[in-house]
Amino acid sequence: MAPTSSPRVESGFAYSREHFEHLVDTALAHARKIGATNAGAEASEGCGLSVSVRKGELENVERNRDKSLGVTVYAGNRRGNASTSDFSDNAIRQTVQAAYDIARFTAEDPVAGLPDEADVEQRPPELDLFHPWAVTSEEAARLAQECEAAALSTDRRITNSEGAGVSAQQSHFFSAHTHGFRGGYASSRHSISVAPIAGRGKDMQRDAWYSSMRSADELASPQAVGRYAAERALSRLGSRKIRTTECPVLFESPLAAGLLGGLVQATSGGALYRRSTFLLDSLGKPVLADHISVDEDPHQPRGKGSSPFDDEGVRTRARKVVDAGRLQGYFLSTYSARKLGMKTTGNAGGSHNLRLSSSRTRPGDDLDAMLEKLGTGLFVIELMGQGVNYVTGDYSRGCSGFWVEKGRIAFPVQEITIAGNLKDMFMGIEAVGADEYTFGAKTTGSILINRMKVAGS
Repeated sequence: MAPTSSPRVESGFAYSREHFEHLVDTALAHARKIGATNAGAEASEGCGLSVSVRKGELENVERNRDKSLGVTVYAGNRRGNASTSDFSDNAIRQTVQAAYDIARFTAEDPVAGLPDEADVEQRPPELDLFHPWAVTSEEAARLAQECEAAALSTDRRITNSEGAGVSAQQSHFFSAHTHGFRGGYASSRHSISVAPIAGRGKDMQRDAWYSSMRSADELASPQAVGRYAAERALSRLGSRKIRTTECPVLFESPLAAGLLGGLVQATSGGALYRRSTFLLDSLGKPVLADHISVDEDPHQPRGKGSSPFDDEGVRTRARKVVDAGRLQGYFLSTYSARKLGMKTTGNAGGSHNLRLSSSRTRPGDDLDAMLEKLGTGLFVIELMGQGVNYVTGDYSRGCSGFWVEKGRIAFPVQEITIAGNLKDMFMGIEAVGADEYTFGAKTTGSILINRMKVAGS
């Protein structure tokens, strides 16, 4: 569906694109009428189905539907926000008035305001983000049961389950503001997941797996998700602690995406203008090992982080965030860019489809090859707790995984902590695997860090 076309009511939505345009235009017209300098508004709707089962029995069926109209009003350099779920004309007028009243009594901020008209997207590209899934609750329950059954039948040591679930979600919105932006689109996100338990008594281990896509046709089969989740749980049986040591650490690719998220957090506008990041004033400087690059592509068809424009209507562009280890760009909204004396990067609302890669990676660098590169050290498959201080870069997380000796998994480990500093960890990336995985909107292979502290018994 093109971003400028109208989602059909028969696709599950209660409101059309045209109706949302009318609501937004009504809000903007009233804002101008009461004296607002500038204004923006967004109407949105989301709906979906979530079904969960456990031990073959239906546990929960939930249908969700929500709607909202959000209004931002400027009185000079003063800004106010208000929202409502009532779409009546009277409620819209009251919401606009509430936003204006807030703006009038808010402290003036010289950089507050809508994005510059030159930065606004006028012709948004089609990104193929909307694929509604007309699955019934009965069909969703059957798929969840098949997924859980596949996990439970993988091995007799799979003794229990925390359940399986299927979710089908879709949403659409229309947004406009008085600096010339008008746009909106529909999107979808569907998933299937399961969490089996292996073992009995004191030696019980849990793991989980899922598949999430824009289109249900691209989801992994329920059987594949179930079997893989079971294999992960089984591999953790017999876990033990290890002695405190320092060693290389290999992050499994879904966890490695979290390291990429750490880079985004440390180079985002809010952290930069508040001077609360360990990567302050890092533009043009080395922030990752010199063989590492990070690319952002907001326009990938069906991408989980794709968007033709950001939350402010600013056009998005493909760019190289890190080139050969050197930071080429921050993640800035209009406000944070103005605070820093820079230009927006179209990242109001976050990053878009990031991919971390290494010039050293070869097609054969699968997980087995990465374990060989690790040699003797720790392979991490689960992290617990927050444990990241973005002001200093200090990193400390509980984890579990496998102890590796001479490139081969020796035994599973648990109840340990890994610690280091993100600045050192980023510079200490020795290798990135070809085993790429997309976690949310971030894609990377497994990442090998040259050395970290491991606290055990």
